[in-house]
Amino acid sequence: MIEPRPATPSRVPASTGATQTGGKAYGVRPWRAVLIAASLTVAVGLAGSLFAQNERGDTTRADATTARMAAELLDRYHVSGASIDNETSKQLFARFFESLDPAKLYFEQSDLDAFARYETQLDDAVRRGDLTFVNAVYDRYQERLSQRVAFAQRLIDSQFDFTVDESIVSDPDDIAWAASPAEMNERWRKRIKYDVLQLTLEDEDIKDIRERLHKRYSNLMSIQQQIEPADKLETFITALAMTFDPHSSFMSEKTLEDFQISMNLSLEGIGAALQNEDGYVTVKQIIQGGAAEEDGRLGLEDKIIGVAQGGEAEFTDVVEMRIGNVVRLIRGESGTVVRLQVMPADGGEVEVIELKRRKIELKDSAVRGEIYELQERLGEDAPPLRIGVINIPSFYRDFAGANAGVEGFSSTSRDVLKALQEFRDAGGVDGVIVDLRYDGGGALTEAIEVTGLFIDQGPVVQVKDPAGKIEVHHDERPDVAYGGPLVVVTNRLSASASEIFAGAIKDYGRGIIVGDETTHGKGTVQNVMPVPPKQLFNLIGNASQGALKLTIQQFYRVNGDSTQNLGVRSDVVLPDMLDHMELGEQFLDNALEFDRIAAADFKPVPMASPAIAARLQESSKVRVDADPEFAKILKRIERYERDKERKTVSLNEAERRKERAELKALADEDEDEEERQPGPGEGPVLPEGAYNDEVLRVTADYVQMFKNAATAQRATPNQPTIQTPGS
Repeated sequence: MIEPRPATPSRVPASTGATQTGGKAYGVRPWRAVLIAASLTVAVGLAGSLFAQNERGDTTRADATTARMAAELLDRYHVSGASIDNETSKQLFARFFESLDPAKLYFEQSDLDAFARYETQLDDAVRRGDLTFVNAVYDRYQERLSQRVAFAQRLIDSQFDFTVDESIVSDPDDIAWAASPAEMNERWRKRIKYDVLQLTLEDEDIKDIRERLHKRYSNLMSIQQQIEPADKLETFITALAMTFDPHSSFMSEKTLEDFQISMNLSLEGIGAALQNEDGYVTVKQIIQGGAAEEDGRLGLEDKIIGVAQGGEAEFTDVVEMRIGNVVRLIRGESGTVVRLQVMPADGGEVEVIELKRRKIELKDSAVRGEIYELQERLGEDAPPLRIGVINIPSFYRDFAGANAGVEGFSSTSRDVLKALQEFRDAGGVDGVIVDLRYDGGGALTEAIEVTGLFIDQGPVVQVKDPAGKIEVHHDERPDVAYGGPLVVVTNRLSASASEIFAGAIKDYGRGIIVGDETTHGKGTVQNVMPVPPKQLFNLIGNASQGALKLTIQQFYRVNGDSTQNLGVRSDVVLPDMLDHMELGEQFLDNALEFDRIAAADFKPVPMASPAIAARLQESSKVRVDADPEFAKILKRIERYERDKERKTVSLNEAERRKERAELKALADEDEDEEERQPGPGEGPVLPEGAYNDEVLRVTADYVQMFKNAATAQRATPNQPTIQTPGS
């Protein structure tokens, strides 16, 4: 997610409330227009159908207002300039059913037919705040869910013949809604047969398999019964927003809380990562620096079955409870006490553990740096170079702390600068690698400021608003924090803010991009807007229902190209499984198209060029072709490409065991696949493996070009050479 660059605290209008994260309060005048229009609508339009719905208990006044105002914001401020109309209604109708039942296992075509009258009416309904359709479809969904789960429970005890040559469709997009109950029953017969076969392949006993599946589907019913009105509203408005583009969505208050935690890199709680397994909340990670780690009693795989606040409160049973609700019971203000009923992983007696919550910094998601001596890492045949590696998992920023002037607030650019200073204090490095693999983006401000650490003053990114106005965002910091050889590593999951940084480095000729053929291709800017705005709380009698994450701008590289859809192409491409998966903006529904604007006024730095990139790619290819580890990666890619074309999965046990044996052989041959990913926490920043080692070798080649150019320059001072910023 990209947040607009924030204004200074003194410039943020106190009346706008345009963002929860402290980002730039985009468009003070547009927001006033929204507030005026909304005020008139609230004052005049709520007395009719909305109050009638409230009396029936279907829709609260707050839900209706939130839906209507979210629609107004989409109509007015989405960067595409599109509006909610009959075509939007048709898309929303289809998307809402698919969001509830993506595998097409509950609704039949007759269900969609029963609601067909709404297909072109939802645009008008949402503008009125009329959520009758939403509630009615949810009721039908719960009805179908109950029927299918009851049918599944009977099927689980059936006898299945795994010698029959039949298959199940693997991609729901390749099937239509079931045309009849008989077709749906057959779909479920194959699904349960698939479930049983999956566990049979793990050599589980049939009695245990049936017990496990009975529990699984009972849990499914239990979890679905905990759906709250806020969940329904979130699903519906998100479906509406995603008819505009895949990155606009609605966040309920609970989802918004989780979003803010991810942006701020801190939370207040006990310091444990939890997961729901067979109805039990299971401890999967103890976070360093948290209350659970200090106490020492809570262990991995322990099951939390009850939660109580303070020292005397009664326990709330959390077995079968939705994981998000359990997490929110455990989370709380720093210094407060929470008690947990814990079933130990070893099967011992249930224990009560009392913990005092504390603020936890999520260090695993923060910038990390490390220096690698190439001869130690790659062997004596490698050049005697020192390479500094910086991993940026996201472009995080504590907006509230920044606007409040909190010293040391969480900031990617601050942490990258610290890493560069540590490299210098450790005797310096010959080159720097910035690893952006799996970095999905974050704050636009941070992307600009991190870029400014490597380039002198100048434009970094251009941003276009819904009116077509172009704004150029500059790095205003004089000089650079590091001016030597720079390599940026990306993959198909490097998105948004990552692409701003990579694009600027490429356009300035400041460094070399290494990785997948291209990045994700997300070239849009989202803002987070409370819905309804805080100014209307007193008028409508409720607090915020959540926030709309709305695509309000599109960004462009300084050369004028959008990163939208096409992404940022690598100078040196390395074989990678991700590069062959359908990952990227081009594969998303309703993604905005690539386009181009005029280039900004910027001065490239001659530190990289197509000729340099070609030489590096050629040298890398020679090594990759001769490396047996890359041969295994290429073999896995070949297998994946072959399997990708298959539309079904066999339900024949012998066939499946053969396939699993082949896959296991490949996995045993290629243990490097997992090791080469960027290392979180206390592990290596650049784990050992063929891929990462080749990144280091490409960097070494690049550094050697600089050294050779410097030698040539001393020998023939009138010859052109590679320059560093400010040199």
